[in-house]
Amino acid sequence: MTATTNGKVRGAIICESLKPGTVLEGYQLHVTRWSRFEVSDAADWQPTTWTLIEFEAAEDESDALGHRLSKDLDSPGWYANLYSESEAVVVFPDRVFRYRRGDRSKRKAAEQYARHCGVPETQLDWDD
Repeated sequence: MTATTNGKVRGAIICESLKPGTVLEGYQLHVTRWSRFEVSDAADWQPTTWTLIEFEAAEDESDALGHRLSKDLDSPGWYANLYSESEAVVVFPDRVFRYRRGDRSKRKAAEQYARHCGVPETQLDWDD
């Protein structure tokens, strides 16, 4: 994402998507919502109950946070997403996609990669 000093990003992390031993520290994350829910479309390898942490952070931390999450997400088929007013970031294990919100071709590229990583079709619902 393009960093600005006053901008915010919003994001979501599914706790069950993180590798064991993951510790996220050194980022100024403001948790806006913490929820736990049953998932009807979980893949065979995914748990059926997820814990979702929704947060806000300074936009200038989004690059570092995205790269950090790309190292901490487990495989197969997990991702995290961040977005600002103008850009979307979709993070997969070892890969980060950034694009202007509304850019259909770049979103399609991220969706194609998600499918390649095993993300179920019904879970391709990140905000952008």
